[in-house]
This record gives sequence, C-alpha cells and structure tokens, in this order.
Amino acid sequence: MSNDRLPANLPDRIRHYINGEFVDSIDGDTFDVLDPVTNETYIQAASGKKADIEAAVDAATVAFNEGPWPRMLPRERARILMRVADIVESRDAELAEMESFDSGLPITQAKGQARRAAENFRFFADLIVAQTDDSFKVPGRQINYVNRKPIGVAGLITPWNTPFMLESWKLAPALATGNTVVLKPAEFTPLSASLWPGIFEEAGVPAGVFNLVNGFGESAGDALVKHPDVPLISFTGESRTGQIIFGNAAPHLKGLSMELGGKSPAIVFADADLDEAINATIFGVFSLNGERCTAGSRILVERSIYDEFVERYAAQAKRVKVGLPSDPATEVGALVHPEHFEKVMSYVELGKSEGRLVAGGGRPEGFENGNFVQPTVFADVPADARIFQEEIFGPVVAITPFDTEDEALELANNTRYGLAAYVWTGDLKRAHNFAQNVEAGMVWLNSNNVRDLRTPFGGVKASGLGHEGGYRSIDFYTDQQAVHINLGEVHNPVFGKQD
Repeated sequence: MSNDRLPANLPDRIRHYINGEFVDSIDGDTFDVLDPVTNETYIQAASGKKADIEAAVDAATVAFNEGPWPRMLPRERARILMRVADIVESRDAELAEMESFDSGLPITQAKGQARRAAENFRFFADLIVAQTDDSFKVPGRQINYVNRKPIGVAGLITPWNTPFMLESWKLAPALATGNTVVLKPAEFTPLSASLWPGIFEEAGVPAGVFNLVNGFGESAGDALVKHPDVPLISFTGESRTGQIIFGNAAPHLKGLSMELGGKSPAIVFADADLDEAINATIFGVFSLNGERCTAGSRILVERSIYDEFVERYAAQAKRVKVGLPSDPATEVGALVHPEHFEKVMSYVELGKSEGRLVAGGGRPEGFENGNFVQPTVFADVPADARIFQEEIFGPVVAITPFDTEDEALELANNTRYGLAAYVWTGDLKRAHNFAQNVEAGMVWLNSNNVRDLRTPFGGVKASGLGHEGGYRSIDFYTDQQAVHINLGEVHNPVFGKQD
C-alpha cells in the first residue's frame, strides 16, 4: 500500500519475540493491521495461538528458573531498567509517530507517552532499590521479618489506547521485582509494542526475560490466561473481558490485577471555578479521542449554573479541532478501528433519542473516510439512559443537572462502574466528604487527571480488581514470606509428655 504518512522505520511485518528472537507464528498465521485514517491494511502481524504462547511461556520459565534475572541484586536490575528508560526517551519521536499512526491518537498527545513510559521504568528502578521490608521484634523473645520473592512468569494483557505507555505500566514493576514476562498487546495496535525487544536488548535484559506474542484475545490472550505455568495475570481492558478472564483464571487460582471500564462522573457545584471546570471537563472526555478508561464521561452540574454550563460547554466542544492524527494542531484524531467507530456511532444515534444533542452528533466535515467522530455533547440526560450508564469510550459526553448534594452523590454512584470521579467546588469540607462517599477508586478534587505514580491505581465495582501503582505493584508482583525466629526460651506447649 502506498501511503506517504507511513512511519519512517516501519518493519516489513510485525512478529512475535520469544527467547531473544523475532519469530513468525508456528502455524504461519497473520492478521491485518489497519490505518485508522483510511481503514486500509498497512501491515501484517503474526497471529499467536496456543502453541506460540506455550513457546513464550517455556522461554520465560527457563529464564526465571535458570537465568540471572530473578537472582540479580535490586541495584543490578535497577541499572538495566534505568537504561531502558533512557533508550525509550531517546526514541520519543519514532515512538510517537508509530503510536499516532497505529492508534489514531493526535501526535501531540502521543509525544508525551514516551516520557511517561520512561518515567515508569525510572520510578520502579528507584523503588526496588529503596524497598524496605517489615520486621517486627518482641525484645528478647522473637524477631519476625518479611522476605519478598518474585513469583514467576507474569502474563501481561494490554489495551489499544496509549498502548506503549500502558505496556510500560505493567512491564516496569513486573521486571523490577525479578519476574519474567509474556506480553500480549492489543491486536488493534501492535506496532509500538514491536519496539520493546530492541529497547530491552540494548539495555541488557537477558534473553527469555521479556517475550511478546501478538494475536487476538480469544486465542493468544485466552491461552495465556489458561496456561498453568503463568501464576500472574495483569489485564487492562473491558469489564466483560475481565469477567471472562476471572472465570478462566479461577481453576488455577492465579493472582489477578484487573483495571477495567469506567463511566466516571465529573461533579460541578455552583461555587466551582467555572472556567477551570469547563476546561478540565472538555479535556477529560475529548483528550485521547475519548478512548480513556478514566474519562469524565458523565458531567453532573448544579441546577443554578446548569444552563450557562451547557451553553458554554457545547460552544467549546464545537471548537475542539478534529483532524489528521499527524497534524500538530489536531485535538481529536481518528478512533482506533472501524469496529470501535461503529460502536461509538451507535451510541451517538441512541443519544439523540435519550438526551438533547447540543454539539456534534456525526462525522466531521471533510472526513468522509476513516474513523472520525465530532466531539458530541448530550444535555438533559436521565440517569436510566444507556448513554448515562454504559461506557462509550469515545468523544461523547452526557450532562445532567442536580439540585442537592445528596442527589449529586446518588447520580454519581448510580452506575455499575467505579473507576474515577472529579469534583469541582470551592467548599473544602464538601470536597473531602463527597470524595469519601463517592464510589470510585480515584478521586480528583478541583484537578484534572494528574497521576502520581506512588498512589494506587484501580477501581471498585465493575471497574476492577486490585490496585497497581507504587508499593501496590510491588505487592502484586511478589510473594511475601514471613520468617519467625525464636530469641529466648522456646514457647512450646508439650503434648504427650512422659510422666
């Protein structure tokens, strides 16, 4: 296919990476990868099946059982991970170009992903060197301390929105703690993941420690989840897929960390700084093309400012620039894939009967092909509407009024999800109390989605299981062993004592 937008260093095809070698699928199968701007196939990727997963798990198992990686001192692993971070950062432009082309993300938003990915590796490199483990003393009697040990082969299954950065979120702590990994990236966006092997080789990660199998969730992902020699699965993706993984992992009693869907509320009270609240809630749902799990896709607004908010919000949404992902001026690019585009457009059509359309509602002018959607705003959306309840994962937002703080809380919690929440108010006491009572794993008060890597990331209800981030990631990727030592007289009731 001739395409002058193709990234410069495009490989001839995307392959698996197993035990330090690029390989094709054992059965030779491939799948098409589409350019979201044209929906034309631009490259073929190896399609992994059970046999490919088994080869990758075997390599990772040997590297774990016999290789140096789990036995290195934390400082030695940290040095290598710091090199990974430096190399990732040095390839910022190439990575951003690949990420933008493959996923449809605006190039300016793709550019920050390399820096964030590098920071993930630096953070966990620092953390394992500074890691302290608990010890508890009973003076003169007993000392108890905790050993941490890597668990084995970690199966990492990652999504197609900001794929490279989200892969780094899992790779960095899994590797830092001494595990070996098999990564199954999303099939819609396999391109940037193909950079990892070269990065890890150059940094000095031993062969077999990192393995990559491309393919579909129902074949490659399923085989990874069901593999008896993979004790850990970390998954980011849809809640329904998470339920399937939960069921398939149960017979093996695997460790599971699952970051699933969201339908996060942004609550705007009348005493909020309206300019900041509008800017933040516009960015919160239209950045990353709306394809973000923490998107503030339900905006709840106090009635006294509701009409003004809707009018100003709709006017600003109409000014959000839709364009080619490669254009630095673009704020919303192309959705990742035609299947996803159809899903989002079906919700846009549904919304026209469930709410009042005040902005967008179709394709932008001049974009007859590809997966382009106008930033779309619905007002007066009732709480039982599907566009209020279901995750759309696109540039579509529902706005709903409330009268009292109690009603705002009830609306905020009225969904199966509980990932993020955003509260805009000038009342500090209200902000803290509302945060305490909202059903969400993460709350931002008068703030946009600013991540601190030390804090737990995860949700409640249908939004997830477990938390990663900071020491929570160390907890997930290690076994903790308590050791007890007697220092005094043996405290031992004696059974069956001779007379």
